[in-house]
Amino acid sequence: MPKTTIISEGKTTNEAIENGLKELKVSKDQVDIKVIDSEDKRSFFSILAPRVVKVELTVKEEKEETQKKEKKVLEPLTDEEKEIAKNNLKTFLDQFIKAIKEDAKYSISEEDNRILVNLEGKDLGFMIGYRGETLYDFQNILSAIANKNINKKVSIILDIEGYKEKREKTLEELAEKVAKTVVKTRKSVTLEPMKAYERKIIHSKLQENDKVTTKSIGEEPRRRIVISLK
Repeated sequence: MPKTTIISEGKTTNEAIENGLKELKVSKDQVDIKVIDSEDKRSFFSILAPRVVKVELTVKEEKEETQKKEKKVLEPLTDEEKEIAKNNLKTFLDQFIKAIKEDAKYSISEEDNRILVNLEGKDLGFMIGYRGETLYDFQNILSAIANKNINKKVSIILDIEGYKEKREKTLEELAEKVAKTVVKTRKSVTLEPMKAYERKIIHSKLQENDKVTTKSIGEEPRRRIVISLK
């Protein structure tokens, strides 16, 4: 997989590096830096010329999201364990719904050894938060509640007013749009930081694209996707 490398310029080495980091949209610890033209190597004849320092920045290679982590296989729940988990959720959600909104409703179902929780109601945007951050924090809370008195791990999937489906569609459209830009300009594009579940959608959408490739760079919570030409 090709590395992302650029040549950046500035009046000083630090300025050249900063200009390059801004262009790549990464932090200093995410790149390898090589000084090409230093301000310390100026000759007598170039003293009157404008000072230009050139540095080469290369984004450090990291394994793709799908290769970095192995999928955890959840041990199947018994019918009794499922009922315990659902009752734990019902007890909590009954009280929670009364506290936040009387017209809100919830439903609990099962799918592939997972328990799905769906919240519906008017003006529940505050439960979703910026790009679903509040929703996923609340999902973690529900997971802890569902796992009470159960030795196995219970997988809880929460959705609020169909947010996840809408967000997935938005990210897939973004992936296609950026891929077209990369093919047209022949330049790599680094997306803004995303959570793992959002990066997975981008990777999956472009996995079969024969013109571009994707990889993840950086560390959580600033991990990003780079879309490049194959």
